Amino acid sequence: MSLLTDLLNLNLSETTEKIIVEYIWIGGSGMDLRSKARTLDGPVNDPAKLPKWNYDGSSTGQAPGEDSEVILYPQAIFKDPFRRGNNILVMCDTYTPAGEPIPTNKRYNAAKIFSNPAVAAEVPWYGIEQEYTLLQKDVNWPLGWPVGGYPGPQGPYYCSIGADKSFGRDIVDAHYKACLYAGINISGINGEVMPGQWEFQVGPSVGISAGDELWVARYILERITEIAGVVLSFDPKPIKGDWNGAGAHTNYSTKSMRNDGGYEVIKKAIDKLGLRHKEHIAAYGEGNERRLTGRHETADINTFKWGVANRGASIRVGRDTEKNGKGYFEDRRPASNMDPYVVTSMVAETTLLWKP
Repeated sequence: MSLLTDLLNLNLSETTEKIIVEYIWIGGSGMDLRSKARTLDGPVNDPAKLPKWNYDGSSTGQAPGEDSEVILYPQAIFKDPFRRGNNILVMCDTYTPAGEPIPTNKRYNAAKIFSNPAVAAEVPWYGIEQEYTLLQKDVNWPLGWPVGGYPGPQGPYYCSIGADKSFGRDIVDAHYKACLYAGINISGINGEVMPGQWEFQVGPSVGISAGDELWVARYILERITEIAGVVLSFDPKPIKGDWNGAGAHTNYSTKSMRNDGGYEVIKKAIDKLGLRHKEHIAAYGEGNERRLTGRHETADINTFKWGVANRGASIRVGRDTEKNGKGYFEDRRPASNMDPYVVTSMVAETTLLWKP
């Protein structure tokens, strides 16, 4: 008699050419990932060769009940670490039946910015540091914390090891390997300052692919926490008080910044970002004011400042960048629940297209 796990692990390629495609999209809240699967006749490696599909937008807060159909346009393919074999995950964006992007489709405008010749010529690279918190399922309290109580103060937990300091490593390592299997350019992981909080990094990724890869990495992480019976939180300040919040620091460079003389280009770009500080903050995630207090390695939300190796700044420039006269900088303002399509394209637009 087969066990459930035996059936889940069946290798379809032994008996059929057919594959399972998991269509992924972003729901009406801007953070709720949704997905559903369908069978196709054989392997596919080009999103343009995948059929468009539809879903009930009235059930995701994206369409009225009397005209509920939303169309999924496949945009990026990844190997499926859950079903494996030739099965795939596909990141989609969302349109009306007439072909207009629906209001919650942030990828559409990002793709327009990244396809602008002035932006494309600069080959913008992104490295996104995605922080998140693992919560105990029934109490929504951080993993490893005593229920209704608090652990010892911050200090021993950052990049820690040990059963009394590090909570959820099995989930984190499973996610790391699953992302590499999927073809996501995940570049590392670490335990964060608050116990039960972790970070993974995606990048360097070019242009629109940074958003695609981060969203699918989030999807894979939430699927893994589902299996583990743990709740995933991207809240930028999950616990009030003297605890670090959760951000999505966004590292950025252009070809001009990476070449000789790039430090001067970086400084001019930072000046532009400062002039549009309020506009960026408004687009950098919900609840970010609870995180950007000027404490816990952040700048105050109403203040824009930059510095070399300054983790309390809005923009941090690394020592190596200053020393080499070229490189990248880090925008520390985005919250953990930011939309990477919005943040990456906005940074490119402000630094490469906007004229003060």
